[in-house]
Amino acid sequence: MFLEQGIKPQNKFWLYLLGSVLIIIASFIGQIPFSVAVLYKSYSAKEAFPTDNAAIMKIFEPNLTLFLVMISFAFAFAGIYFVVKYLHHQTILSVTTSRKKIDWSRILFSFFLWSLFSVLSFWVVYLKSPENFVWNFKLVPFLILVFVGSILIPVQTSTEEYVFRGYLMQGFANLAQNRWFPLMMTSLIFGSMHVFNPEVAKMGYIIMVYYIGTGLFLGIITLMDEGMELALGFHAANNLIGALLVTSDWSVFQTHSVFKDMSEPSAGFDVILPIVVIYPILLFIFSKKYNWSNWKEKLAGKINVVESSN
Repeated sequence: MFLEQGIKPQNKFWLYLLGSVLIIIASFIGQIPFSVAVLYKSYSAKEAFPTDNAAIMKIFEPNLTLFLVMISFAFAFAGIYFVVKYLHHQTILSVTTSRKKIDWSRILFSFFLWSLFSVLSFWVVYLKSPENFVWNFKLVPFLILVFVGSILIPVQTSTEEYVFRGYLMQGFANLAQNRWFPLMMTSLIFGSMHVFNPEVAKMGYIIMVYYIGTGLFLGIITLMDEGMELALGFHAANNLIGALLVTSDWSVFQTHSVFKDMSEPSAGFDVILPIVVIYPILLFIFSKKYNWSNWKEKLAGKINVVESSN
């Protein structure tokens, strides 16, 4: 079983704290190229080094910014691999899934399902208020975005999934010996990591309901499916399709997307809709396709410690 694969006598919780610090250090090392590039740009232009995150993100052409920012996630992923293998003496497979190998069909099904939902949702919003969007498509920059984004955005989303739904999920399971505590803690921490996003400053803290709710959804499908494959596919689709489809001046990334949202951001029912309507529909679809059962035990039951060869 997925959580049980991380339950080992040597996996004390302090090791997960140490491992988390090492992963963060790896991420900081990965941010050095971007910092050096910004420093060089500021020096060559004889300008002060920008301290505002929004200003930093606009220094370079959007595709270059995306590339430089995503490098840190590649370093963080390397950190995860190092920590899992050498600190916890586990395989990367053991923090990915309870299956004998990664089920790519699950990743692809989740990816294309959420891609379809995302495109249809945007189309409904666009038809309702087309005046809020302008055509932003430029062929060459868009093709570069497709190339860079298709490689690096899944690295970013997978890194986040391995940290929260893999590494920390098993870490909190070691600490609490139950399932509800890892589910709730990883969801809260995942949501809190987005608190400095510019969307929060624009829409207010109500949008944290969406971030924490999304973390909860990803945790539920991981526990119910005994592996991260569905979460990996969903998260990759969410960020990649979003980057390709629509951008705005107030979002985390400004990309060479097809459309640009010109509306003034506000948090309304659209923030709550995914949590109370769309995610339950997805849970229903996944549960029927993969024959999920015993929800209470899988989401809130105790951990049954078993010997693992991983």
